[in-house]
Amino acid sequence: MGARIEVSRAIAASPQEVYEAISDVPRMGEWSTECHACEWTNGSSGPAVGATFEGHNRNGTHEWTTQATVIEADPGRSFVFECSMMDFHYATWGYRIEATDTGCVVTEWSDDLRPESTYEFSQQISGVEDRAARNHETMGSTLERLAEALER
Repeated sequence: MGARIEVSRAIAASPQEVYEAISDVPRMGEWSTECHACEWTNGSSGPAVGATFEGHNRNGTHEWTTQATVIEADPGRSFVFECSMMDFHYATWGYRIEATDTGCVVTEWSDDLRPESTYEFSQQISGVEDRAARNHETMGSTLERLAEALER
């Protein structure tokens, strides 16, 4: 099991604007470099505890889909979801939003819950050898793209 990974970035937008963007999961492909598309599932249509969505991920020629369940949806403050594949909860992802005088600081974080016995299978699916390093890299680029979109 890996440790929590966190990346933070100041964004010149209100906490509410940031929350509305990150919790509008069909827009995730606009800023994420790995998750290129998402859609609400099972009758869910927006961010609420218990809402579900699928995330479609890509790394080169590797593509995979994960199922997510929202476990925290606090407008202007946080958005958190559990990620599963084949009914196996392998990670929890979240965004923490803190107001500042010039907008907010957004922290994207992830807890890797995979047991070591699943690392090889995970690598085969995703093509990612070092998941911690990859997540750190993609979180930084996701927050950069989010900032660019909201600060226009």
